[in-house]
Amino acid sequence: MQDTPKGLRLHIGIYGRRNVGKSSLLNALTRQTVSIVSATPGTTTDPVEKTMEMAPIGPVVFIDTAGIDDTGDLGLMRSDRTRQMFDRTDLALVASEGDVWGDYERDLVAAFRERKIPVIAVLTKGDETPVAQTVRQSLLAEGIESAAVCSTDGSGIDALRALMARMAPEHAISQPALLADLVPAGGLVIFVVPIDLGAPKGRLILPQVQAIRDILDGDAMCMVVKERELRPALDRLTQPPDLVVCDSQVVLKAAADTPPGIPLTTFSILMARFKGELETLARGAAVIETLAPGDRVLVAEACTHHPLADDIGRVKIPRWLRQYAGGDIHIDTFAGKDMPADLSGYRLIIHCGGCVITRGHMLGRMHAAAAAGVPMTNYGLAISLTQGVLHRALGPFPAAQEAFDSIPRG
Repeated sequence: MQDTPKGLRLHIGIYGRRNVGKSSLLNALTRQTVSIVSATPGTTTDPVEKTMEMAPIGPVVFIDTAGIDDTGDLGLMRSDRTRQMFDRTDLALVASEGDVWGDYERDLVAAFRERKIPVIAVLTKGDETPVAQTVRQSLLAEGIESAAVCSTDGSGIDALRALMARMAPEHAISQPALLADLVPAGGLVIFVVPIDLGAPKGRLILPQVQAIRDILDGDAMCMVVKERELRPALDRLTQPPDLVVCDSQVVLKAAADTPPGIPLTTFSILMARFKGELETLARGAAVIETLAPGDRVLVAEACTHHPLADDIGRVKIPRWLRQYAGGDIHIDTFAGKDMPADLSGYRLIIHCGGCVITRGHMLGRMHAAAAAGVPMTNYGLAISLTQGVLHRALGPFPAAQEAFDSIPRG
């Protein structure tokens, strides 16, 4: 927990055909031997990630990918893995030999532009041929920024770094406040953190750590208690706190113990705003009120962990949904980077808070759901609704309350 989480780092993807110098480019940018370099096509199989601090951008993750033109059954699997990285990318580098810019490269640029991801064309053999100069002029005419580099001697790398800093999307560098905008400087937040079987040993979970840091950055104060200590903590205060934030699994008790005049929400709802579009996810939560036995629901988790006996995504949420719907609901659970290619068969998608992925990645998943016509919500919103306290938990966010109320029922 001493490094910047990957979900808060700018993700820079390196794409292109086989043997155009993608891995050499990564090694040159990082000044390390991160990826194996070989003249044999298809050296990079699965995506390779490297985290680092890159001035003047800050914390980044580089992603080296397999060639988009890989062939054969195994090659097609590799190129599919490469395409899966598109939505995880904040800034795309499309590598090409200096005198080659064809359909593969154009298709990559089109894919990123469709996702509104900035693209830089990187000519990996520098400006050593007149054809390369012509290619760069053509790219400029198409509105594509380009850089010419030589990874072996490092020429052009500094210029590429400067271009990357200029092209990096602002939303990926300047993260919005997680909750500091909800609390005045000098104000007080109470964080309600249960220590149960699902709590990691010796530390807090990532959203809790991020919330504490965000409050400190906002010059406010926080108190951290377990759910059984919330009421005594409130009684000891001479003035009420400005906000109470609890784990979603104890939201019912926290709502009962927190006086109505004190704003209350959950860590997961904060993450819904921080990583995604809270109003959209609030509208998705309203679908739970219309679920019927036999409906299909997708539960998606961004991280990979060993499920426990009372796992929130595999046990608790399915149980609460079935109780709420009054019958059996077919629930599929997908973890990590996997999401079904076809989402159209689902009535609803319930996503985790997304603390380990970037905002761009979460928005990509939301846009995929919208394209399939499937509403999406997140764990905190879904749990608060099934516990009957969603309106209270959305109290700090009037626009989200209004979005939730705007959905017709029945």
